[in-house]
Amino acid sequence: MTDSDLPDHLLTFGERFDFGDYEIDAYLVVLKHGKLTAAEIADKTDIPQPRVYDTVRSLADNGFVELRDSRPLEVLAINPTEAFDDVRASLDDLVDGLEQAYTAPSREAEAVSLVSSRQTILRYLEDVISSAEYELVLSLTPDLLGRFEDQLRTQQEAGVTIELLLSPEAEVPDADEFDYEGVATVTRVRRGLTTPIVAVADGAYSVYTTRTALDSDDNYGVIFNRSELGFLVLGFLNTVVWPSSTTLAERESDRPYPRRYATIRRCVRDLTEGDGEFYASVRGRDVETGEVRTIDGEVVDIGITTTRETAALTLAVDGEHVDVGGQAAALEDIEAYELVVGRDGPPGIDSA
Repeated sequence: MTDSDLPDHLLTFGERFDFGDYEIDAYLVVLKHGKLTAAEIADKTDIPQPRVYDTVRSLADNGFVELRDSRPLEVLAINPTEAFDDVRASLDDLVDGLEQAYTAPSREAEAVSLVSSRQTILRYLEDVISSAEYELVLSLTPDLLGRFEDQLRTQQEAGVTIELLLSPEAEVPDADEFDYEGVATVTRVRRGLTTPIVAVADGAYSVYTTRTALDSDDNYGVIFNRSELGFLVLGFLNTVVWPSSTTLAERESDRPYPRRYATIRRCVRDLTEGDGEFYASVRGRDVETGEVRTIDGEVVDIGITTTRETAALTLAVDGEHVDVGGQAAALEDIEAYELVVGRDGPPGIDSA
């Protein structure tokens, strides 16, 4: 299919996708350049400036582009394979032509991105889930669990530790009605309808949004691309949301050592269930100075509350004892945001 054929083919499917002339022009020019501002779209097409915003929001609502709420507003292309996935069988020729025009946008610039449209938020949730290498913490609705069930099973089988919180509890199927151990290491439930939708991969890459953002026209989600920011989201989950939930299902961990953790609570829980000596490498922040510290040593003490929601450990480091806490630690020496535990000696923070 040639470039000149693309507008006619898109017009053929216009009724199905609510594509008008403006939508077609805007979509093709964004595909060609990968990322444009609204003003640049107006300059490169015949779309009047006042109509550009309505046009690109219509495209975003249908999942064809992504809007980045910056100043100025940026419009990012979405790979046509993803945008047309549900109707690929009837659009093979069109998608092949669009692929030739597609230029992938750059997504690495901002540490924090505000995105709009339900489809974009869902796509980022899917991306966070798929990108986790060793630990995934989620707060989802039962409907979202159904949507991402296959991905979660794949990650679970790959050895990723998954902590899953579902809400509202009244809508969550009982443990004998759903195989929770197949999708998560531990599954908990929470009553609140206001529980946020969150996904955090390896304590870093994360998405935060509200339940209403997926059910209304006011669709906004926040994407955190840097570890220290994802760490804050994880801290919020661990200190505010997780303690107010109850366990629905849990499976024993069979991961070999060394094991990597983004949350000290999960780390300490594994240590209390094991026997023998353990060694740890920890990266975190000095509680008093805020400086980044990396330490290695033998685990000589473990502290955990009866509810297992607050945890700490002590390492023997160069003849001294160093106390390590989790998010928002104040009584310990180090606030940990990455831990690696081994059996035969300190494994090193970059192992596992």
